[in-house]
Amino acid sequence: MIGASTGVDHMTLLLVDDEENILNSLRRVLRAEPYTLKVASNGDEALQILENCPVDLVVSDARMPGMDGATLLAQVQERWPNCMRVLLTGYADISTTIKAINEGRIYRYVSKPWDDQELRLVIKQALAHQYSERERARLEKLTQDQNLQLQRLNESLEQRVIARTAELQQTAEMLDLAYEELRKSYITATEVFSSLISQRLSKERQTNAEVIALVKAYSDNYGLDSGVANDLSMAAALYNVGKLTWDDQLLSKPSDLLYKDDRARYRKYPEIGESLLMTLEPLQDAGRLIRHHQERWDGQGYPDRLEGEQIPLGARVLRLAVDFLELQRGLILERRVSRDDALRLIEKHAGRLYDPEISKQFVELCSTLAPDLGVDDPSIVPVDTRKLEPGMVLARNLYASNGTLLLNDGKVLTQSLINKLTAFEASEDARYTLMVRLPKKDD
Repeated sequence: MIGASTGVDHMTLLLVDDEENILNSLRRVLRAEPYTLKVASNGDEALQILENCPVDLVVSDARMPGMDGATLLAQVQERWPNCMRVLLTGYADISTTIKAINEGRIYRYVSKPWDDQELRLVIKQALAHQYSERERARLEKLTQDQNLQLQRLNESLEQRVIARTAELQQTAEMLDLAYEELRKSYITATEVFSSLISQRLSKERQTNAEVIALVKAYSDNYGLDSGVANDLSMAAALYNVGKLTWDDQLLSKPSDLLYKDDRARYRKYPEIGESLLMTLEPLQDAGRLIRHHQERWDGQGYPDRLEGEQIPLGARVLRLAVDFLELQRGLILERRVSRDDALRLIEKHAGRLYDPEISKQFVELCSTLAPDLGVDDPSIVPVDTRKLEPGMVLARNLYASNGTLLLNDGKVLTQSLINKLTAFEASEDARYTLMVRLPKKDD
């Protein structure tokens, strides 16, 4: 039976001998040692003690009436294997000693008469060995328990990580959807606001809708990064927001005919446009494009005299679209120029006013566009409101005759929406043709 002691000191020893004087001698030898001593005069008595209290080491005489020492220690080994065993034997007891070694697996045997110092040393060594074995067993069990706990913790942690990862993934997807909806809302809002800006201009001088269509066509045809394309679309919708501070007289004059104070005010509108948008974080990048869309490739533009590739890419594209349309509307020169002449002027000033490579792409793009600025796509067709069908997708913004945005591109037409358009036409006494994307045959 394993004792409760955890150190070499304060351990319990059981001394077994049928001779009282031997037991007294053993007590004397061990009197100064920090052990608890128990004694038994025979094997049966010793087994009874072992059953009732923890014992760390048994010292037994080899020769005893009834149960000899070897038999006793064999039973101790079988029933209490962690209890250390020492045999006291005379020279004539060689057979008993061999039996004790083979069956009782004793730690040591000590010959009678013993040397007191040697006996104390043997007992200390036996107890130290026992203590080290107990510590080893304790540490092994502690290690196993800790490994088991760590394994369970790892399994639990892995499950928690999987669950948390799934939760974060779901949250990220929801945020992506929310951001995409917000982005679309901002784009739609800018285009609605753009249509309101256009109300300050006569219909023949309104350009925002066409500028939006042009930059979208450029983005699609030349694969602009989606972020740049989105910022460019919003900048196209709001590029002239800075002109809202002008009076009607200034709005109506071509820019090349402005002098002194009016010209100074005109050159401020890109900066004013940016400043009006800076408080709206999703529009800050678009505001930067607006600020720089009047810069020139040769560095002679405004407001910051940037040159070449210092000018943001989106601003270079926006400048081309704005000039192309404002030339045709009479907003730059005193006379209006034709579409072809506007393209020739862009080619002429490439490398001075405009990015030469983007100018080449822009002219190529505009040369292949239909007059309505739609993209050459067989799935996009003009459709009268009375021929609209549910499922068609609007491929270009729809504006009322006064320039107000009615529907933004990408809108899926429903029967209810078609009915509202028809009723609006009747109330306005107008007819509208929509550029729509036909549904796929397998939709």
